Amino acid sequence: MENNLKIKGGEFLIKEIDANDIFIPEEFDEEQKMIAQTCDDFLETEVFPNLDRIDAQEEGLMRSILQKAGELGLLGISIPEEYGGFGQSFVTSMLTSERMGAGYSFAVAYSAHTGIGSLPIVYYGNDEQKQKYLPKLATGEWAGAYCLTEPGAGSDANSGSTKAVLSEDGKHYILNGQKMWITNGGFADVQTVFAKIDNDRVLSAFIVESAWDGITFNPEEKKMGIKGSSTRQIFYNDVKVPVENLLGKRGEGFRIALNILHMGRIKLGGNVLGGAKRAIDQSVNYSNERKQFGSLISNFGSIKHKLAEQVIKNFTTESAVYRVSKDIDDAIQVAKNSDGADIGRATMEAFGEYGAEAAIMKVFGSEALDFIVDENVQIMGGMGFSAEMPADRAYRDSRINRIFEGTNEINRILVTDTIIKRGQKGTIKLFEKAKEIVDGLDNLKDSFQSKGYYEDKSSFISNFKNVALMLMEAAVVKFQRQLMHEQEVLNSLSDIIMNAYVAESTMLRVKKLESIKTPEYINLYKDILDVYVFDTATLIYKHAMDAIHSIGDEGLTDKLMKGAQIYTKVAGVNIKEARRRIADKLIEENKYCF
Repeated sequence: MENNLKIKGGEFLIKEIDANDIFIPEEFDEEQKMIAQTCDDFLETEVFPNLDRIDAQEEGLMRSILQKAGELGLLGISIPEEYGGFGQSFVTSMLTSERMGAGYSFAVAYSAHTGIGSLPIVYYGNDEQKQKYLPKLATGEWAGAYCLTEPGAGSDANSGSTKAVLSEDGKHYILNGQKMWITNGGFADVQTVFAKIDNDRVLSAFIVESAWDGITFNPEEKKMGIKGSSTRQIFYNDVKVPVENLLGKRGEGFRIALNILHMGRIKLGGNVLGGAKRAIDQSVNYSNERKQFGSLISNFGSIKHKLAEQVIKNFTTESAVYRVSKDIDDAIQVAKNSDGADIGRATMEAFGEYGAEAAIMKVFGSEALDFIVDENVQIMGGMGFSAEMPADRAYRDSRINRIFEGTNEINRILVTDTIIKRGQKGTIKLFEKAKEIVDGLDNLKDSFQSKGYYEDKSSFISNFKNVALMLMEAAVVKFQRQLMHEQEVLNSLSDIIMNAYVAESTMLRVKKLESIKTPEYINLYKDILDVYVFDTATLIYKHAMDAIHSIGDEGLTDKLMKGAQIYTKVAGVNIKEARRRIADKLIEENKYCF
């Protein structure tokens, strides 16, 4: 499959891509816009008026709202048409994730059901399993859950102790164990449960129905945020699982879990966009109403700075999210064109192909939302700290996203480790390029000459990538097999890689918009890009210096420092005026409009 891809996973570090080859949100077609509007209308009608009731976990309420979403077809976006769904593209499913992401606790229940609760069966189920379960999941008649985490096995999923033993008559697997932090656990009808068969070293996956004998539940967890989301611990005591409910092959569970997690991470990157845009709307609405010292606070420079930063965080996240979503769609299409391809498994392989990019979006998106909701509280001042204001719920609900789908700490390590391993295996020509950069440091000169707006930005961003490449080469040579134990270095590398990817995604989006938007709007988007690249250069320099001194290679330190200094040098920008122009447009529209 990789040979036919325009760009392989992780290859963005060494390969330039044309702006015409990426997807941007401004390209949504009419059908996609109608689906998005249906999501918006659904939240306005069914979710927002009931937020307090949802958070109080009123009996049956969340389940009934999910079912109403199913009646509108919103649960079947990714389920094939032959099983009662709509079989939409991954980009379209990301759009629904984004719009539903504004729905606080409901967004969590929705995402769990439509993503990790249904897609393991979509992609790994056989026809009989799909026929039995998917139509009910698509309509909302049944709700889905995903049961991987165990009390003693948080991020190390394969260390779980839940067991499945074949019965004497060979007709059932006898399941024993427990799972925790199960979203939708209190009302799900269908669970994807991971367990080890006999003494297997790796997991297998099973489709389990919650009504079966031997399944019991702890009370609902009391949580800091997403209070309306059902989160329960589930116990399995001699549960008889029919052998035909083994999902995929024996021992394939860990692979299923990893690929589903890749999917969940990129979905979370889309999900946070909806919450972020809603928080930005609340911020600008409040600043356009609140007066201090005889003036609306939206007139103050410090507030404009905050509003602009909220916009920049969201716009850059969104640019990268839809870029990788289209890459995944392209990879799925390549798989479909392959003779004899199992489309479900090939689709999951596409998620695996872009595992590093998925981890980037999970980390970058969750931290962008945290920043945005925190500034929402700050802009509202004392009122923002009041539980009567909407900033309260958004602030508390956001915090889980840095833990969901693997903590940000795990995902930062994944970003760097995944790309390094792809380079070491020769999947991408990473270290050929990296060695070339390191070898060229002696002759590197600060010789920047402006060649034009996009040419300059492309040059700056290529240099950001060069920082990552030279440091990856130095770290691998210095630490070799021990690199995985140098997590601080991996984290610094990860932050450089993430910011380079997001900067490039934003530049490509703005460049593509040149032919769509009016000069007024294009200049605003250039302001966003200018500020982000300018700020990112300083951030990358800081992470580079941390990594260089942590690697501590005396023969290379001076050369690497020289490289970091030259490669992070960018043209100056009046970021005050750029931010003010961004904020002024937001203030004028009184809503997120970018």
